[in-house]
Amino acid sequence: MNEDDFTRLMKQKYERRIKEATSKDSKIPKDNENIPITSKDYNDFLNQYAPSHMNFYEKMCKFSENLFKVAPPKKMVKSLNEDIETAHLNITPEGAMSFAMIFPIFFILFGLLFMAVLSVLTGQFELIVMLFFLGFGVLMIQPFQKIPSLLATRWRMRASNQMVLCIFYVVTYLRHTSNLEAAMRFAANHLTPPLSIDLKKILWDVESGRYSTVAESLNAYLERWRGHNDEFIETFRIIESTLSESSNERRMETLDRALNSILEATYEKMLTFAQDLKSPVDSLNMMGIVLPILSLIILPLVAGMMEGVKWYHIAMLYNVLIPFLVFYMALQILSTRPTGYGGSGVENEFVDLSKKSKVDVNLGGIKFKVTPMVAGVFIFLVFFAIGLSPIIIHAVNPNFEFPIIEGIINFMGYITPSDGGPPIGPFGLGALILSFFIPVGLGLGVGVYKKLRYQKLNEVRKDAEVLEKEFESSLYMLGNRLADGTSPELAISHVAQTTTGSIVARFFSIIADNIRRLGMGVDEAIFDKQRGALSYYPSNIIESAMKILTESIRRGYHVASRAMMNFAEYLKQIHRVNERLKDILTDILSSIKSQMSFLTPLIGGIVVGITGLLSNIINLVNETSATITNQNAAQNAPAAMPMEAMNFFGIGIPTYYFQLVVGFYVVEVIIIMSYLHSTIEKGEDDVHRGFSMGKDVIKGTMLYFLVGVVTSVMFSLITIGIKQFMGP
Repeated sequence: MNEDDFTRLMKQKYERRIKEATSKDSKIPKDNENIPITSKDYNDFLNQYAPSHMNFYEKMCKFSENLFKVAPPKKMVKSLNEDIETAHLNITPEGAMSFAMIFPIFFILFGLLFMAVLSVLTGQFELIVMLFFLGFGVLMIQPFQKIPSLLATRWRMRASNQMVLCIFYVVTYLRHTSNLEAAMRFAANHLTPPLSIDLKKILWDVESGRYSTVAESLNAYLERWRGHNDEFIETFRIIESTLSESSNERRMETLDRALNSILEATYEKMLTFAQDLKSPVDSLNMMGIVLPILSLIILPLVAGMMEGVKWYHIAMLYNVLIPFLVFYMALQILSTRPTGYGGSGVENEFVDLSKKSKVDVNLGGIKFKVTPMVAGVFIFLVFFAIGLSPIIIHAVNPNFEFPIIEGIINFMGYITPSDGGPPIGPFGLGALILSFFIPVGLGLGVGVYKKLRYQKLNEVRKDAEVLEKEFESSLYMLGNRLADGTSPELAISHVAQTTTGSIVARFFSIIADNIRRLGMGVDEAIFDKQRGALSYYPSNIIESAMKILTESIRRGYHVASRAMMNFAEYLKQIHRVNERLKDILTDILSSIKSQMSFLTPLIGGIVVGITGLLSNIINLVNETSATITNQNAAQNAPAAMPMEAMNFFGIGIPTYYFQLVVGFYVVEVIIIMSYLHSTIEKGEDDVHRGFSMGKDVIKGTMLYFLVGVVTSVMFSLITIGIKQFMGP
């Protein structure tokens, strides 16, 4: 092929492409249309940092859309698109709506199939179970439609924890280089997900041609925060105005005003949130926790008077439906939490590594290492086996029984119905006490898993928090030394010597030793994964200061000095705002804490004891009624009252199963309330949430166990007096 033929073929090829692109049927979007991101780097980045639950949700949405496509109402399309884009979900509004409709339908169909199989096997039709599947399936549609909104809200909350730091990064960079694109790149490279993903997407939108300038891409991104964090938008507007300032002094003043603006706005919004929080939290406590637990007291009477009410009917209500509603109410409360405030947290990589970290266990002199998950599962299985022993014993030997108090309180307490059916139970005190081990095992298993997983991180976190408090003055020292023209290596060594005896001295001593003994550079001495100082103090705040230090050093010692001074002032303001916010939230957080740690397990344990007493009374009444009836029949005497009235109460719900319902409900409520408490206090902070949940669940579960056992024994003893009063 000669050169003319090759030129002709290329000309024909591109003429054909141009014709296809300019035809009416062309699918190439116009300039003002949104072009989807196709960057391989961006997709790889999302695959690495996107939460696993999002990936699962995305797969379910795609599957549902392919199976049966459901179009959302037109008024929902815009909000769904905004939520999908905010949470970086790889789905369509149709996929989200299809999943919200198809999954509940599958749940209902599964329930009907389950009911059909159960009816064939048992010969009984459980209308209550069928109504549960129907009602719960319909109830799931509305919350499932809001999953994109909930994921977007959680993304905003996680991103909001970094907003003030993001503004500080941008302001710090613009102080020495008035270039918005470079400042955004600096912030994106030094922040952690999820906000770093948003910032990198802003830059990738420009590189991929979606927008022509960084300012245009940034403005489009900021519109997504309209109504959620207007202060974040306004702060960036102030920052953008500095790009056209001719006076360097006025530019610096404006940049300082931008940082102060978002700090003050955060405090004001959190103040309003705290004032409006009391009513929904009180409603959640009363409607979702107190009333359901107190209503459990009358359920034994209801079960005794209503034939066909079983323990698993109550379990479906109290262990599935009500916790689902309580958790949904908690998410609704958290959705009103202002963005832009949260704890400093620790690096995400340390949180991820904690899943696989092993802990030392000493069992009877035998030492070994296990992961937190293995430890939690082992504890649950051991306690579950102990709690299940009454059922196992009865299955092996149905006649096994021994009295705790002769003729009144038995260990197993199985009761044979008057119609000669299979024994019902266990009602005995021994079986009831053993049943406590199952929910206690669940609570301890979850608590030990959470506590062991985050224990080391929490210890490191405490040191890091002390370091953060001491860091302000050390940054002033470091900045003064750099301003004198001292090299960073000598300035760091000077700070370490000046602050001897403090945690901040140990931090800077590690950096100085790495430089002097190992020959590392400043960057490596701080950020090295094995020996770097940050590997011992994984704090986002400290890491941010060191990143700014190493970046600003490249532009001169005076620039680095000014940056350290500014960061010290930033820490001072952050500390002041956080202390004021703690005072505001004290009453609300203490109310939630007392509810989950004391009131809920206390009321739950007392309810179990009262229920045991009521069950004993009902069974004593039935026993006395049967005795009187048999005596009258033997003496051919007329009954003192009609037979129907004397058999008014049925056998009722076995206390063994009833305690399981209450126990699981108490554990679920403690977990939900701990989640609510930690998120209100610190935002989306996994370490604080996990460690706090571990302590709360262990403490609440053990209190429930102690109160439940003590009240069950006490009320069982009352049965003795009732038995004596009723006579033989």
